[in-house]
Amino acid sequence: MKAVLMTAPGNPEVLQLQDVTNPGVPVGETELLVRLRAAGVNPIDTKLRKRGTFYPDQMPAILGCDGAGVVEAVGAGVQKFRVGDEVYFCNGGLGAHQGNYAEYTTVDERFVAHKPTSVSFAEAAAAPLVLITAWEALYERGRLEPGEKVLIHAGAGGVGHVAIQLAKLKGANVCTTVSSQEKANFVKQLGADYPILYKQTDFVQAALDWTGGEGVDLAFDTVGGETFHKTFPAVRIYGDIVTILEPDANTVWKTARNRNLRIGLELMLTPMLQGMVEAQQHHAEILAECAKYIDAGKLKIHVSQELPLAEAAKAHQLIESGSTTGKIVLVI
Repeated sequence: MKAVLMTAPGNPEVLQLQDVTNPGVPVGETELLVRLRAAGVNPIDTKLRKRGTFYPDQMPAILGCDGAGVVEAVGAGVQKFRVGDEVYFCNGGLGAHQGNYAEYTTVDERFVAHKPTSVSFAEAAAAPLVLITAWEALYERGRLEPGEKVLIHAGAGGVGHVAIQLAKLKGANVCTTVSSQEKANFVKQLGADYPILYKQTDFVQAALDWTGGEGVDLAFDTVGGETFHKTFPAVRIYGDIVTILEPDANTVWKTARNRNLRIGLELMLTPMLQGMVEAQQHHAEILAECAKYIDAGKLKIHVSQELPLAEAAKAHQLIESGSTTGKIVLVI
């Protein structure tokens, strides 16, 4: 089969389309053999390509956590899926289990959900990592409740644009930071109540004005760096802030402490890295719930660009430019 191999850490050109062995049959007892139709590209892919995977002794590697495709074969113990089913999932791509920049992969049925029927394979492949991340950050780490006010950073981005929609589905009010009027219009279409053009406006003051000086109930940081600790004064006393990035060593915690903020850290890759089967099953359950929202027209995944598998390096370059809206997908 064709697959994009990462031959060594480095620039995007280390990603090369090559012929590799098909995972083939027989598959494991509870595994599916999936003919991949699309693979989502995420910032984690670019980071692993640049610095090396979590398993540097297992090279070359096939990146790509997000996949969507059609079941071609099932293990003897598979119960929920059959040949011909359309599926989507977040599995592999961290350096151990094969990722999804390939024509085929195998995945345990427990970690898979049926693909939303109303969207393309490209849209489905763009969804899993960002949906799970936003769901856990807002609903589980941030304990978002109906009627609360939430600040979502980078609302036009991959995680941000689904976070806006999940927050609105919960009945929350949403303000979000964006870099341009075009992106402000985009997030308004997703349901955002108040886009903040952060290059022109102090987002902390804007959030305070929006909440009558009190601060938001929950802030969701998808940017990291200084943005994380600069957000502390925009959150109400005893409020929540959740970040998907590791707080850096220069983080100034005083305001967070004085405001009694509850800090949430979200890394949806943990179950995969730690081999936590039940947690990975929970991720599949999240995808199954989101598929219902997608098919009901209540949740949309924005794919800004579709590229052929052979152009994985270009996809990485686009993500590293930092200006993409929504998601980039490799079509296989």
